[in-house]
Amino acid sequence: MNFSKIKELQEYDFIVIGAGSAGSVVASRLAENNKYNVAIVEAGEKDNNIWIKIPIGYYKNFKNKKINWNYFTEPDSGLNGRQCYWPQGKVVGGCGSINGLVHVRGKKNDYEDWDKKLGNKGWGWEDVLPYFKKSEDNQNGENEFHGVGGPIKVEKIRSTFKVLDLFLEASTEFGYKKTSDFNSGNNEGMGYFPFTVKNGFRCSASVGYLNPVKKRKNLKILTEAHIKNIEFKNNKATKVNYWKGNELFSVKVNKEIILSAGSIGSPHILQASGVGPGELLKKNNINITKDLPGVG
Repeated sequence: MNFSKIKELQEYDFIVIGAGSAGSVVASRLAENNKYNVAIVEAGEKDNNIWIKIPIGYYKNFKNKKINWNYFTEPDSGLNGRQCYWPQGKVVGGCGSINGLVHVRGKKNDYEDWDKKLGNKGWGWEDVLPYFKKSEDNQNGENEFHGVGGPIKVEKIRSTFKVLDLFLEASTEFGYKKTSDFNSGNNEGMGYFPFTVKNGFRCSASVGYLNPVKKRKNLKILTEAHIKNIEFKNNKATKVNYWKGNELFSVKVNKEIILSAGSIGSPHILQASGVGPGELLKKNNINITKDLPGVG
């Protein structure tokens, strides 16, 4: 392959790298302002696979290499040297397009620890709860913990099963808590999970946030675009280079590049761009932009 010639594309005010759950939201919100041109760059393909749309189809995509990075962890001494499979969405919608559709926010205590113990101000439970509510269109209506009218439809399970109902009854007899809401800040208990489903189909962040705005003239969604690196000039990110097929393309940014490529992809892209542990970058013949040991 000859990548010596780079095709320059138009400039954008904002470039969002990764069209997963986070990237879909960020690009959608930025595109609401007509004075900004926004590009979202995704390594995977469009999320029009029928098995993505149908909830039960997630089992078909759990190891589908076309839309899943199919990562594995390093061998873990705590698991007797075994490796764990780590699925990661490689498609518009990201993991939200290949997961099991279960809608669970996490524990209140975790958010409080991030805020108060670790110093991540703005990540406390009371800080994030309004945004969780804003994102929802909950089938059960609005209350202290849930919202209506948001882009992500949340529905209760449509089918119940006698064997599961009997299991829940048995669990209460043994003193276990039964719950009807896993999103009140306390996840403890047993019950049926809510799902991100709308009219019988998956309602990912792509469906909820990107689909309503994807035809806007100020938003460009670039798919099957594998990031090579981010270029810097005087310590400022100015350009994104990516492969599409056998060609190398480049897009310039006027304002900001938002990196939303996931917990594996984001540090990988930073390291490939010269931001990361200096010794590791030198070992891989990458010019150091910023020696930042915490990356990766």
